[in-house]
Amino acid sequence: MRSIRATAPGRAGIIGNPTDGYGGSLVVSCSIAERATATIVPADQLILANKTGEKVLKWENDFANQGDYFDIVRSVLRYFKLYDLKAKIAIDTTIPEQAGLAGSTAVIAAVLAAVSTYIGKSFNRYFLAELNRTIELNYMKCQCGYQDAYMTTFGGLNYLDFRGKEYYKDLHNEQYATVENLAEYVTDLPLVVAHTGIKHHSGQFHKPLRERWLEGDPAVVKAYEDITAIAREGKKAIINGDWKQLGYLMNENHRIQDSIADSGEQNNYMIRIARENGALGAKLAGAGGGGTIIALTLEPERTKAALLRAGADCFVELAPYAPGVTVEYLDELGDLEVAVGTDE
Repeated sequence: MRSIRATAPGRAGIIGNPTDGYGGSLVVSCSIAERATATIVPADQLILANKTGEKVLKWENDFANQGDYFDIVRSVLRYFKLYDLKAKIAIDTTIPEQAGLAGSTAVIAAVLAAVSTYIGKSFNRYFLAELNRTIELNYMKCQCGYQDAYMTTFGGLNYLDFRGKEYYKDLHNEQYATVENLAEYVTDLPLVVAHTGIKHHSGQFHKPLRERWLEGDPAVVKAYEDITAIAREGKKAIINGDWKQLGYLMNENHRIQDSIADSGEQNNYMIRIARENGALGAKLAGAGGGGTIIALTLEPERTKAALLRAGADCFVELAPYAPGVTVEYLDELGDLEVAVGTDE
């Protein structure tokens, strides 16, 4: 067996999030430069590794979720029923953890690509994205939408249409989303992405909102209908370079989302600071409850300096031309296209 390395990017939601799990489902999102990595090499036993240590899986109960970072790998192994696999699977990431940047989903994407290639299975990117979401939802038991799975798989700057996917279906019965790459229309993207330093768990944030949406809570239903309309206008503003309009739409997106689910005191504080220091608009880059904000500013140095004074932990670089999931053989270092083959 040949050694394989796969990588996948994180993402920052520009406009429309978090409707991708609530029936509104139009989102503009951009990859970030930071990526997750999964490496798989032949071994005499099944070993999971990251920068903190290693674990050996020997018995059936070793594959059950343990509440640690290796649950991502365990979940992928359970899906493929690879209980007798002899390999070492190492995971790493430069994406800030629990920051609302799809960090965990990027690790799933990298592990899925590495493992599936290692065992000789080939999937198209659409199926790979759907499989990613299925593993996060059904195997890791994390409430999630569709944006993260598609962005970590496809990469780039995309307008994503998830309409018709508001009710989670069986993997093989799900329709594919529409992915429209906008990078070719954009020469400049004056956005600053700042991590607040507060960690969050997106599944915990989404669960009560999803329950309210499924119950038909009028406030939630109306909110996500409005944000969906905002996302459609946001696409046009990005393509036309109408930053004043995009800033307004980002502010509206945040106002509506914050009205139905508290975005978090530190998030709202950072958003206010950005707006007071050159930003035409600012909102959450993810779901909320901690994590990362994204600000549209024509004065980036002023805005970033103010955010640092306000407690920003770090800044994240947008990468509108970044590839999605990539795979390479370590002995050849040649890029391979994962997104071909059957979706079985």
